[in-house]
Parts: sequence; C-alpha cells; structure tokens
Amino acid sequence: MNSSPPAADPSPVRHPLLIVLVLGFSSMSAALMQSLVIPIQPALPTMLDTSAANASWVVTATLLAGGVAMPVSGRLADLKGRKPVLVGSAILLLLGSLICALGDSLLPVLIGRTLQGLAMGYIPVAISFVRELTPAHMRNSAVAGISATLGVGGAIGLPIAAWTAQEFDWHALFWLASAFAVVMLLLTLLVLPHRPPVGTARMDVLGALGLAVGVVAVLVGVSKGNDWGWTAPGTLAAILGGAVVLALWGRYEMGRRDPLVDLRTTVRRPILLTNIAALMAGFGMMAQSIVVPQLLQAPAETGYGLGQTMLQAGLWMAPGGLMMLAFTPVSSRMLTRLGGRITLAVGMTVLACGYGVAFFLTEAPWQLMLASVVTSSGVGIAYAAMPTLILENSPAQEGGAGVGVNALMRSMGTTVAGAVMAIVLTTFTTSMAGTSLPTETAFRACFLLGGLAGLGAAAVALAIPRSRPSAAPPAPEEVREPAAA
Repeated sequence: MNSSPPAADPSPVRHPLLIVLVLGFSSMSAALMQSLVIPIQPALPTMLDTSAANASWVVTATLLAGGVAMPVSGRLADLKGRKPVLVGSAILLLLGSLICALGDSLLPVLIGRTLQGLAMGYIPVAISFVRELTPAHMRNSAVAGISATLGVGGAIGLPIAAWTAQEFDWHALFWLASAFAVVMLLLTLLVLPHRPPVGTARMDVLGALGLAVGVVAVLVGVSKGNDWGWTAPGTLAAILGGAVVLALWGRYEMGRRDPLVDLRTTVRRPILLTNIAALMAGFGMMAQSIVVPQLLQAPAETGYGLGQTMLQAGLWMAPGGLMMLAFTPVSSRMLTRLGGRITLAVGMTVLACGYGVAFFLTEAPWQLMLASVVTSSGVGIAYAAMPTLILENSPAQEGGAGVGVNALMRSMGTTVAGAVMAIVLTTFTTSMAGTSLPTETAFRACFLLGGLAGLGAAAVALAIPRSRPSAAPPAPEEVREPAAA
C-alpha cells in the first residue's frame, strides 16, 4: 500500500494561463527532438564517419531514452515535486543539445541524443502538473493543449529541421535545440510555482533499473528487427530477453510496498484499457508520419509518387501538427460534455477516417495534406482524453507515474508502427534506376493498417467503464482520490 499523500495545497496560482503557455512551449521543445535529425539521417554516416547501421542509433537512442524517461520522471515528480523534475529535464535537454552541437563523431552525438531523449520526461510531468495547477474552467483545455504537444512537436519539427539542415551546417540543428532548451529552462525556473510532492515514499531505484532494461531491450529488438532480421539471434534475444526482464520486474513490483508503478492500479479496467488504446493510438499516429512523407517524396516517374523535396514534404505535413493545437478547445468541450471514454473513441474514429482519405486520395500533395489534417485532428482529440482518463482513475500520489506509463505505451506503439511499416514498405517493392522503391500497394496497405489501428482503439475505448460526465472538472483536492472503476 502506498503512503498517504500530504494535504493538498489549496492556495491558487497566479497567472494560470502563463503557466499553461510555459508548460506547452517547453513540452513542445522536448517533443521537437523526435524529428530533429530526420532530415539529415541519410547523410549521418558521412557526417559522423561511421556505418549506416551505427548512424541509425542516433535516431534510436532518443526513442529508447524517451521511453524509459517518461514513467520514471512521472514517479520522481510524484515523490520529489513536479518543478524539480521539470527543471532537471530542461537541463538534460540543454546538455544533450550542446554536446551534439560541439560533437563531430558518433559517440558524443549518441550521448547527446540520449540526453535529449531523457528530456522527454518533461511532457507527462507537465500534463499532471497543469491539471494540478489550473482552475476548473481551464483544466480540460490545459490538459488537451499539453497532450497535443507530443504530436505537434514532431510534426512542426520536420519542416524546421529540414530548412535548418538545408540552409546551414548540420550542427545548427543542435544550436537551435540549445536555444530552445535555454528558454525552456529559464521559463521553468522563473514562472512555474513550487508545490510540495504528493507522495511520501522512497524512489524505487531497482524498479526503475529493471523497467529501463526491459523496455530498452524490447524496443531495440522491435526497432532493429527489420535491419537485423526478425529471426536473427540478436533480435530474438533482445525481444524475448526484454520480455523476461519485464515479467520479473512485474513480480518484483507486486511485492513492493512503494513500487515505481503500482501494477494493481495499472490493471484496473479503466487504466488498463486506456493504456491499450494508447498503444494503438501511438501506432496510428506514427504510421502516417512515416508513410506520407515517403509517398510525397517518391519519384513522380513511378506514376504514384509526388516528387516533393524533404522541405516541401515537411511543409505539407506541418498543418496536421498545427491542427492538433487547433482542436484543443474542441477536445476540452468534448471532455466536459461527453467524458474521456467517448472523447477517446471519437478521436480514434476520426483518425481512422483520415486513413480512409489517404487510402483513396493520393494523386496530389494537397490530398495527402488533407488526410494528414484529418488524422492529426483525431490524434489531438484522443491524446487529450487519455491523460484525463488516467488521472481521474489514479490516486494523486501515482498521477505522474500513471501519465508516464500511458506515454510509454504510446511510445511503444510508435515503435511497433515503425517496424510494421518498414516490413510492408520493403516487402512490396519495385525497381527504378537500380533503386528499390515501395509500390503503391505497399502505401495503401500501410494506410489500411493505420485505419484498423484507429478503429481498434475506438472499440477498446468504448469498453472502458462509463462515468457520468460533469459540467465542470473536479477541484484539485477532489482529483487526489481515485475515481470509481
């Protein structure tokens, strides 16, 4: 059983809108790291004087670090306070960006990218903090806006990174990230208030290490399976070994008085189903982020490719990311009137409709932009609903960890999407000028899989137990008790 949290601090915060803006900007800055190096990925082996296989870890390292950081940062914030963890995450982003900006070889860039990934822990802590600080009438909008930054950062980061890499030396990408990190750190230090921690237990260090080993092993196996071979010893050892570690970790956590993740809470039906939906939502979001840019950049000579440059493709994708923010007030009203369960189901249905548009309309860049806008709108709605469902059904002393686990599930969904899309796009290929390219059938198959993931997540959301929506969200002190299952 977890220790009881201290009494809630009833004092209102000054300038809640400013706090929301700071947390939103900072979360988006952390999320930008997802797509920061995508424009330069093909040139990384030459830039870092290494092999293509080694250079691919520059992308993978950030993904792995982010997956581990989100639940661990959430739990640390529950036990040590939100602001210290947010400040620490901002410092990690600054250090990682500076190391990459000053590096010219693989090792320092890998270290820097790992630190940038650890900074992703800022986002789930920001989500739980903004719900704790904002007044009732702002709470749903604030949670929706912060949640959307996880997708917005990756979407708008692509054209920004593409333009920067095209106009300047590749180090400029990391100097830009350093500038964002400095602003993020200063705003976090100067604007955000300090609140006492909601939990009084000790940090489960061994549990954090076990989770890190298990998650990293599984994600490495899944993300590298297409390169190494799915039946290769290294792939099987990573996935199966990681699964065994996670099973042992779960048994260890069940015996802890104050675990890193309270699995008894996590397996409660509302939280369990929300996390399963999060896995599918992550798959649905990432599928279009991988496939649409490739179709936009495929040579026009294929008959289905649209011949766009990386920068042009990024610009066609950017409206989708902005649409996630534009839907923040819509998501807020839906959460208030319909509740998180229906809002999540609607969001994932909209996402599936976006893939339906992409399946039938691929003849012009604006058509794919339309599909991306519809898909991203669904992601924005769904991403607003998931942390709300988690926080409503978790004790306050576990809120940060709960949101972190939910973010981890989304991250695992994106990793699985990357692996599945790679399998499809490399299975159905055609040859042009000695180069192997995905066929039109491969792209349509990817869109179909993304749509099925959206519909599956909507079905899971509808299986979440009903809760009676209220006209206004509960006050912070009321949120500190778990909702009825």
